[in-house]
Amino acid sequence: MSEKQYDLVVLGGGTAGYVAAIRASQLGKKVAIVEKSLLGGTCLHKGCIPTKSLLKSAEIHHTIKNASTFGIDVSNFNVNFENILKRKNDIVNQMHTGVNQLMQHHHIDIYNGTGRILGTSIFSPQSGTISVEYEDGESDLIPNQFVLIATGSTPKSLPFIEFDHERILSSDDILSIESLPEHLAIIGGGVIGLEFASLMNDLGTSVTVIEANDRILPTESTQIASSLKKELSHRGVTFYENIQLDENSIKKDDDSVTIYFENNAIKVDKVLISVGRTPNTQDIGLNNTKIKTNKAGHIITNEYQQTEDKHIYAAGDCIGKLQLAHVGSKEGLVAVEHMFDGRPIPVNYDLVPKCVYTYPEIASIGKNIEEAKAQNIKARAYKVSFKAIGKAMIDDIGEQNGFCEVIINKENDEIIGLNMIGPHVTELINEVSLLQFMNGSSLELGLTTHAHPSLSEVLMELGLKVEGRAIHV
Repeated sequence: MSEKQYDLVVLGGGTAGYVAAIRASQLGKKVAIVEKSLLGGTCLHKGCIPTKSLLKSAEIHHTIKNASTFGIDVSNFNVNFENILKRKNDIVNQMHTGVNQLMQHHHIDIYNGTGRILGTSIFSPQSGTISVEYEDGESDLIPNQFVLIATGSTPKSLPFIEFDHERILSSDDILSIESLPEHLAIIGGGVIGLEFASLMNDLGTSVTVIEANDRILPTESTQIASSLKKELSHRGVTFYENIQLDENSIKKDDDSVTIYFENNAIKVDKVLISVGRTPNTQDIGLNNTKIKTNKAGHIITNEYQQTEDKHIYAAGDCIGKLQLAHVGSKEGLVAVEHMFDGRPIPVNYDLVPKCVYTYPEIASIGKNIEEAKAQNIKARAYKVSFKAIGKAMIDDIGEQNGFCEVIINKENDEIIGLNMIGPHVTELINEVSLLQFMNGSSLELGLTTHAHPSLSEVLMELGLKVEGRAIHV
């Protein structure tokens, strides 16, 4: 048993876990993290950071390929995938070193092993003592006052075909491939699937996307999804929607995979299965607690991330809200503040920015017009095209038909949502996030002076349009 008594033990060293640990340390608490793999979790090693590095390389290749649009003639360039991967790995390693340094700076103890929650025993009158098992067979018991479960999630496979990590790939696997496939099929047209479709297409891979729903990106507005599909189709991505696959749909050969559906047979080098993620809540000792989970295995919490065992909290992918790194971080901060008698503001999931890092990019916050109507909200949409914005025309290469759309509640003129597709909208959305957090109005957005020329002028014009005062549209 460890000689140390901790105020907080965090199960999982991903974004939600290490951010929460830092905040607890700032409050003067003694903190430990139990992590069986690498600090930084999925976001740093198998998600946000490596995929966005690849997407940036794909964007550069796309720009060079279309350099003549800007009056620059370029010839004899090629994709050096080995160097693209090296750049990606260098970025991940640098950031991983940074996270480790943060842990040292904040005097957070790291236990590199598998953690499980124990029930009541002679060591503790309440559940929550953490057992840590190490690869060498040794173990530790870590007593504590509070526990935060931040164990994250893993890619979900299809029930009729498992990952083989060679031809049937998860999003983890595809980040480790050493060469670009000639033809890639992506099963699942959600955020992760489309980001890989965009980057692989730009790097020269022939891409086919197969989606079970009647359209891709079911969590975004119909118009946004349609616009992205049109852009990617124009660049050569093939889409099949409303396709139901089964155990007879996928046949593996020695060097290829064939996918059968309706009257089609598509032969590809590799298949990426991107149909969601499964929470890592098995075998962590939940049976020794009062904690409840839903049918999908996500831990149920209150608005302060507190479980049925009041001294045990949970945050991040394992609770199944919005599976985004910045959401997990916010949930972890709320949990820590609540543990130690603070008065945190609960996460308002309607005010959380959501981004899709395809080319073109997508960003949204709050409700789209379909969601508003489904909830019987009397809403109206106002839209401004990026074609009205000088900086967007300068940055663009003539392919994008992006726009920014705001949703207004007609009963009180409140902004209840905004969505956009176009250049660098994953940065622009943060201005909207601040506007929403400060309960700003469309008039305030429109009257705020924006630099010219800048992409953010689209937001100024949008705010003015709602008030009937738009200048350039």
